[in-house]
Amino acid sequence: MINLFGLHLQLMLGETLPTPAPLKVSEALQSVEVTAKDSDRSGFQMVFQVGRGLADRKDFALLTETKLQPFNRVVLSVLFGVTPQPIMDGIITKHQLAPSDEPGASKLTVTGEDVSVMMDLEKVQRPYPQLGDNLIVGLILIPYMIDYGIVPQIMVPSDPLVRPVTEQTRSQTSQETDRDFITKLAAKHGFVFYVEPGPTPLANFAYWGPPPRLELPQPALSVNMGPGSNVETMSFSYNELSPKALTYTKSDGSSETVDSYSRQPPLAARVPDTRQSDFLGDGPDGETDAAKRVRAQGEVDKSFDNVVTAEGTLDALRYGRILKPRSLVDVRGAGDSFDGRFYVKSVTHTIDVKKGLYKQKFSLSREGVGTTTPLVMP
Repeated sequence: MINLFGLHLQLMLGETLPTPAPLKVSEALQSVEVTAKDSDRSGFQMVFQVGRGLADRKDFALLTETKLQPFNRVVLSVLFGVTPQPIMDGIITKHQLAPSDEPGASKLTVTGEDVSVMMDLEKVQRPYPQLGDNLIVGLILIPYMIDYGIVPQIMVPSDPLVRPVTEQTRSQTSQETDRDFITKLAAKHGFVFYVEPGPTPLANFAYWGPPPRLELPQPALSVNMGPGSNVETMSFSYNELSPKALTYTKSDGSSETVDSYSRQPPLAARVPDTRQSDFLGDGPDGETDAAKRVRAQGEVDKSFDNVVTAEGTLDALRYGRILKPRSLVDVRGAGDSFDGRFYVKSVTHTIDVKKGLYKQKFSLSREGVGTTTPLVMP
């Protein structure tokens, strides 16, 4: 456990079941950076101060430390008070050593990605006859649930897809990893797939379903409010060229265009019209008109997601908790156009262990301007 002046950082290392890091590892830790994104695997980087004394003249001691070897598991948690909140459960994939003639300046950088990287290592080929996509996802996740404490939430698609399930045969090709295949199945329904740490250390949550919209928002990000501000910097961008309509060809040769936003409830009061148009790309063989429309709607919705974006930095100690990506947060103090509810696309945690500093850099988005929440609670 590392004390950061009111905040504690917990580092656990090991193979399948990590344990608290040895004292020599904790004492050598200089900084931690964790980046969690909604559209890709999350990553981490730990920087250690290394040196060589009389007892380890052959090599740097931390470079040969068993628990820091590639493909070992890393769990990083922060404690605001007594409850640990995991910010990363990942796998070490890379070492970088920077020796220096200056005393105390040699650095070992340990890099890795979240546990879903283990779903992306091997390309396999497997048939899934007469199974719906949600059941296929559940089957694929079973071994990872056992090894990495993954608890899945798999939503049942409501759209009318390709053929009745009894006639379907899904095949994972030799060009796809488990993660590629699950993500491809999600895209067919306008769904998302991600794995995130928590709610407790050594546990992970896997989600396959529509982008989250109905959950309670996180505590508000407050800007331009004097002593009430908890955001250090924040800027907004409004891009009305982002929305794009998509046209697809139906089985009878006619065409249909999808040009409106469908996600509910909307986060913005004023959603722009589509200004650009394109054609839907090729889908799987035998794709029905209904499946094409679902896929087109998902792509159109994605084009609206970045109409309004916001970036900023907050002091985690002042905010009093971690800001989570792939969820909602309220903004206040920016005015009617940019106040209100946003989707958190990414969060980068930067922890300077020696200085006791903990910053969170964030990226937010929504489909338009204007708040739909007249009262934003802190």
